Amino acid sequence: MRTFISIDIPEKIKKEIIKIQNQLSNFKGKLIEFKNLHLTLKFLGEIDEKKLSETKKRLKNVSSNKFEAEIDSIGVFSEDFIKIIWLRIRNCDELQKQIDEKLRGIFKKEDRFMSHLTIARVKNVKDKKKFLSELNKMKILPMKFTVNDFNLKKSTLAEQGPVYDIIENYRLN
Repeated sequence: MRTFISIDIPEKIKKEIIKIQNQLSNFKGKLIEFKNLHLTLKFLGEIDEKKLSETKKRLKNVSSNKFEAEIDSIGVFSEDFIKIIWLRIRNCDELQKQIDEKLRGIFKKEDRFMSHLTIARVKNVKDKKKFLSELNKMKILPMKFTVNDFNLKKSTLAEQGPVYDIIENYRLN
């Protein structure tokens, strides 16, 4: 089973993200669907039932409080090799570190966690300079939301794209 841990984005924020996606141009690729917009805290990959059971047990011991997250900027990982367009989400690092710590010994620790929400996957950009210039001109008004929980999810790759299902939900204090 292909799994990951994530924070779901509130509907109101997703609607704003769609508006941002609609401003993107000059690239070939795929916008992330409304229903699939989320922040991945940790990708676990393929796991068996034994590992899944232990993961679920350990995640119950995450004792983080609810917190405010904020989406505040847009970017790409590499200007030379543009594959992902993302929105940065602030304030999720502590929860991610705690999850990493609870899963120590089962999964490798994240080396360079960068709290981001993928909004598009890029196949090709004809004019990188123009594309990056337009991206840099985009003003992202800060969008705040309360994080009340996180999810352990499974990802099933289907012809029309990935389908995400919640395995277990974990409420924050």
